[in-house]
Parts: sequence; structure tokens; C-alpha cells
Amino acid sequence: MMTILTGMRATPPSHQVGWKISSPPSLWETTVKLNAARHQAIHSLCLAAMCLAGSLGSGCHKTSLIDAVEESSLSDIPRELSMASIPVYRVAPPDILLIELVRSIRPATDGIRAGDYVVIRAANLEPYDADDEEVQKALKTINGEYLVQADGTVDLGPWYGSVRIEGQTASQAEQTLVTYLRTEHQGEEGRVYGGYQKPIVSMSLADVGARQIVAGEHLIRPDGTVSLGIYGSVYVAGMTLDEVKQSVEQHLGESVHDAEVSVDVLSYNSKKIYLITDGGGVGEQVVTLPFTGGETVLDALANINGLSPVSSKQMWIARPAPNGTEVAQVMPVDWRAITQDGVTTTNYQLMPGDRIYIKADCWVASDNFIAKVTQPFSRIFGFILLGNGTVRTLQQGSNAGGGGVGGGGGGFF
Repeated sequence: MMTILTGMRATPPSHQVGWKISSPPSLWETTVKLNAARHQAIHSLCLAAMCLAGSLGSGCHKTSLIDAVEESSLSDIPRELSMASIPVYRVAPPDILLIELVRSIRPATDGIRAGDYVVIRAANLEPYDADDEEVQKALKTINGEYLVQADGTVDLGPWYGSVRIEGQTASQAEQTLVTYLRTEHQGEEGRVYGGYQKPIVSMSLADVGARQIVAGEHLIRPDGTVSLGIYGSVYVAGMTLDEVKQSVEQHLGESVHDAEVSVDVLSYNSKKIYLITDGGGVGEQVVTLPFTGGETVLDALANINGLSPVSSKQMWIARPAPNGTEVAQVMPVDWRAITQDGVTTTNYQLMPGDRIYIKADCWVASDNFIAKVTQPFSRIFGFILLGNGTVRTLQQGSNAGGGGVGGGGGGFF
């Protein structure tokens, strides 16, 4: 019969086969278990301490927020229901302007170019004969639209030949035609034409439209200029819309008669508002919103679908100060008052360059911090436990392979 002793492990009789003797836990295994328990206890204590600190911090933040809101209510900072007019907008890259040339007429000093159509009428030229046919009468007549050829000449027909007028103004070309018709010319087959005593010539452009229509979207390039097509570029960065209009009209005045343009901003891209959300110890996310002049805190957060699951209701606006100024303007925001109570005291009107910072939830931040600190130790303990379990498995397999039924000495070999 097996002897049972209190506090001691019983020794089985030698004739009982299959009874495995379990060895007492090793010192290594006991140490690993104690370290794991100690690690879990430290993790719990750290979490409790940081949660308590977060709770105390939240209470302090709530007190300071109430004081800041009371102080803000006495100021004249623009906010919802009491918005302020924005100063005159000055364009900058990469704004998109809408520029349209109202009247696109060539100036009187613009020279005639190849491809232009000119209207020429002339009198006191070749007389008609009584037996002339209609075709002959038409050839002796200069009255209609004539195309300026690629070589810069205009063909007046077989009776009068061609004359070069490219590069001349309409009045200059008219005088050139008068001089040409007064001069005798010898044509093909020895025929002489010209030499008219008192030719009367009238010439004008068939199309007085400018070479290119200026209309549509115009992006302000990084160098501060906008392209006007074949008319070149004009610098507009830092100007108001009235100044841009005046500058563009002055630039086009060299190529367009009495240039008149309309200018407006199609896309406000140069002025931005920044929303910065704290990730609770795992980074910060920055989102930019275009500034159009009437945004409030609630409008800005609506563009990012409100607060994220990581964010808390602790937020503030940091308004940029001029260069060299050490005092920053920070305005706390009472999110609950804005959303749940409809109190507009801290729903401030945003200005270009404002930073809205949204603090992460203290519980999430505490959990992320503890996880970041304890994760390396958890991996180390995991490797230790894995190695210990592997060694014990190999030892048990070796012990099982070394024994046999009745001490027969079986095994792998």
C-alpha cells in the first residue's frame, strides 16, 4: 500500500507500472512566475497612478477653463453671433484667380499680320469697256475682303498684282496702296498696269478682335505671377483684387485697345487654418483647411467629422504672433458649452494661420504610455517562457523515451 505523508510527496511502489513521478518545480520556473506576477502588479499600479493623475489634471483643467471662459466673455474677440469683417484679401500663391477680358479689341497701333483679312475699297482705277463681261468688270474692281498671304502680301487680282502690307498699321497700309496704284508696273506678257492719277483707297481690318481672348482660371505661380497667354505674365502676389485688376489692365494695354478686365478669387488656397489632433502618445495628425473668412471653431471641426475616439474635449486656439514677439495668444475652447449648451462664448471666429490643438483623452494617453513602456519587457518575458517551455518539453520527451515496461530499456536506439 502507498504511504501518504502530510507535506511530502508519496513514493509509489516499484510494481506499479505507468505511475510517473512529477518533479518539484525548478528554481528557474519559480523565478519566472514571480517575475510575471511582479510585472503584472507594476502594470496595474502604474495604470492606477496615471488614471488618478489624469483625474486630478482634468479637475485642474476644468477650473482653469472656467476662468478662461469668464475672462474671454469680457473681451471683444470675434466669435459666433459677433463676427468681424476680415481685412482686404491679398492674393498669394497658390490662389486661383478668375480673370476675364471684357473688351478684346486690337489697338490702332497693332500691325497687320499674315492670315489677317482686310477690307479694301478703291475708286478711280481701271475704267470699264463697253464690251467687258461681268468677270472682266469684277477683276477691274477692288472692293471686298482680301487675305494677307504668308509672305505678307495682299493679292489685288490679275489687273493690279500684289502689294506687301505686313507689319503696317491700317492707315500705313492704306497709304502704301495709294502709292502702289499711282506707280506704273509691268506685269506678265508686257502688260502695264497702275499709273492711276487720283486713286482713292479705303482699307480696314475685317476682324478687330485681339489675338487671344483672356478668360478663365489663372493660377498664381510660385513666383507670384499669372500667365496671360501670348501677352506674357504679370506679377500679382500680395495685391488686392483692385490692384490686380489695375496691374493686368496696364499690362494688356500694350496689346489690347482700352483693356478692361474683371478679376475675382475662384479658390482661396494661400490662407489656411490648421487642426492638430493629439494621438495620445502615438503621434499627432495635422489637417489644413482653406480660410474663406467666416469659419468658427465648430465649422472647422465639422470638416473633420468632429472629435475622434482618441480625442478629449480639451482644446484651444493658438493664434500666431508677429516675428520677434514672445507672447502667444492662446484661447481655450469649451467644447461642451459650444455643442451641448449652445453657448457661443468660445466659438471663436478663426483667422488665417490659427492652430486648433485637440488634446488626447488622458485614459487613452495613459494606456498608450504604459503599453509603450511595458511592451519590451513583455516580449522579453515571452521569449523566456517560450524557451523554458521548450526545454521542459524536450526533457519530458527524453525521460519518456528512456523508460520501458518492466525496465526493459526500450528507446530510440
